[in-house]
Order: sequence, then structure tokens, then C-alpha cells
Amino acid sequence: QVQLVESGGGLVQAGGSLRLSCAASGRSASTGSMGWFRQAPGKEREFVARISWNGGITYYADSVKGRFTISSDNPKNTVYLQMNTLKVEDTAVYYCARQARPGVVTATSSYDDWGQGTQVTVSL
Repeated sequence: QVQLVESGGGLVQAGGSLRLSCAASGRSASTGSMGWFRQAPGKEREFVARISWNGGITYYADSVKGRFTISSDNPKNTVYLQMNTLKVEDTAVYYCARQARPGVVTATSSYDDWGQGTQVTVSL
């Protein structure tokens, strides 16, 4: 079992920036890949970005490409999501998740472990 703890959410004005962190602990914490998802009120959880622990291969949803950057600090077992040029529509609870085995990168069912989420609110 891997434990994931997100931090860094908050309230920011449109056009601003936030950096989310996700600390992983437990056996096999730094194997596989790590993803960020988000869920807005009344909507399904959607894929945001993903990075592999080995090699740092990244993948982004089209809606955040060019604005968000996912990165990892392997010795710290921590993954980051740098969010720039935030928009009101980025408002959601953001979750990090661990993908232990190969699967569809954008599917929630491909991820085995989830954090508790951190709220990001973007105001006008």
C-alpha cells in the first residue's frame, strides 16, 4: 500500500500560479508512474498530467498543455504540478494517484493509489 499526500492548494486569481505537491510513502512508492487528476463540482474526475518515475516521461491533457508542468523529485518521492496562467475553469479538487502497472494513462481505473485531494479555487 502506498500513501499519497497532496498539498499546495488554495485560492488564486485568474492568471496566477500555484504549485501542488504530492508526497508518496510506503513500499513501492517510487515505482510506476504518478498522475494528477481533478474533479470539479458535478463533474467526473478528469486526467490532468502524468509522469513516470523512471525516465520522467510526461503526458498532459490538452486543456492544460503549455500552462501546467508536472515534475518529480525522485529522492524525495515527491511529484509536483506547477500551474501557471490559471483560469476559473481550473477550479477543482486536485488528486494525485499512482499507476503501478501499464494501462490507459488518462483512465482513473488505471491508478491504484489515491491521495485525499487538495482544493484549488481560481477567482476572477
